[in-house]
Amino acid sequence: MKPLHFFVIVSFAFFFSSCSSDELDEKKGFQVSPTSENENEDPIDGFNRDSLGMFTKPSGVLLTGVSNVRLTPIYKVNINESDNTTFIGSTRFHESYENDDSDKTNNWNNNIIPGFEAAYGFNLVNVSHYDVTENTQKYFFEKPALIRTLYYPTFSKDTLNNIPVQRAFFMASVYNDDTNKDGFINLKDLRRFYLFNIHGEKQSALVPENYAVFKSEYDSANDFMYVFAQLDSNNNGQQDASEPIHIFWIDLKDPSKTGRML
Repeated sequence: MKPLHFFVIVSFAFFFSSCSSDELDEKKGFQVSPTSENENEDPIDGFNRDSLGMFTKPSGVLLTGVSNVRLTPIYKVNINESDNTTFIGSTRFHESYENDDSDKTNNWNNNIIPGFEAAYGFNLVNVSHYDVTENTQKYFFEKPALIRTLYYPTFSKDTLNNIPVQRAFFMASVYNDDTNKDGFINLKDLRRFYLFNIHGEKQSALVPENYAVFKSEYDSANDFMYVFAQLDSNNNGQQDASEPIHIFWIDLKDPSKTGRML
């Protein structure tokens, strides 16, 4: 189990999936439009309505490898229907089981990618970014989003090919829109992948937004991430088995450099 820092090609399943139980996974997500509306009332913007009515709570503080930046995961408050009690998710971390350290030149400290920790949790809906030096706070997303994996600079001192790895950006895989128009943001929608700068400001989509990302591979020789994504070719906002799969590359030394290789 990875210590809580709350304080060759390596392949992995993008950890765009989580270790929650199947039952929780089926329920994961939240409503973004009303199930019914009074026809005599003005139409309601479902996302804004849900945003106002959703209760959230923070859960711990993540220490990043940038000393003045601290992150706080924000979770949706869930209700246990059996006894009407409430609960929130807890932050967990994906680990690497294929750390290439046979020649002792790599030390990833069990992180999934050298220089990045990968956090996830049940109904993680936002991330608070706090700058200790400037005493400023902001959220990664303006509206609640279902965050599957948050990549952030490691607090541990990782090395790749005997060279220290220092990241100065964040990445997040996320369901941030009701793409299939069923009134919910959940696992049936398209999963996007975004880049944020060290100030917590969203920069770009690392994969075009009309794709659904589902796994990746890490290339330690080039420090590249290869992202597998399915094109929403029929524009119905969800993944269909017959739709084509493409592979994109991201240069983790400079994530502004991306492209499609297949």
